[in-house]
Amino acid sequence: MDARHVSGFGPSSAPDAVALVLGSLPGVASLHAVQYYAHPRNAFWPIMGELVGAAPSLPYAARLQRLVDARIALWDVFARAERPGSLDSAIVDATAQVNDFAAFFAAHPGVRTVLLNGGKAHAAFRRFVLPSLDVSPTLIALPSTSPANASHRLETKTAAWRKALQAAGVAVRG
Repeated sequence: MDARHVSGFGPSSAPDAVALVLGSLPGVASLHAVQYYAHPRNAFWPIMGELVGAAPSLPYAARLQRLVDARIALWDVFARAERPGSLDSAIVDATAQVNDFAAFFAAHPGVRTVLLNGGKAHAAFRRFVLPSLDVSPTLIALPSTSPANASHRLETKTAAWRKALQAAGVAVRG
């Protein structure tokens, strides 16, 4: 497959999830590692480590399990798209195919809040997914955890994610 044609991963979730975290599409480091948020400078796992114990020092499977135990589902808006590199701005919307959110929400009836990791995930979900849903989840746009988002400090990102997870009904540390 052409490196410009990117396919994402399936969701990490359990039926009792209350919150769904959505990125846009895995970046190059994540695709190579076959792991969500694998870039070593991505703040997602450090933030989840502080908030729900899913620290980057844990094996990947254990981190995913900590999210599941906290009732957090993890996925991406897009199932596939053309994108050279890792930047969200490089995703070619005309080639993008969204994941099957109707099936996801049917299988996860407790998910009432969608936490959108960055501007592209937020805009894409509102444009490509929300109009076709039979449910109306609360959407919370969050500062991207990507290393490309250097305008927000880790403490600022962590505070925003803490507030959003609490609003979604997730028990967070501290």
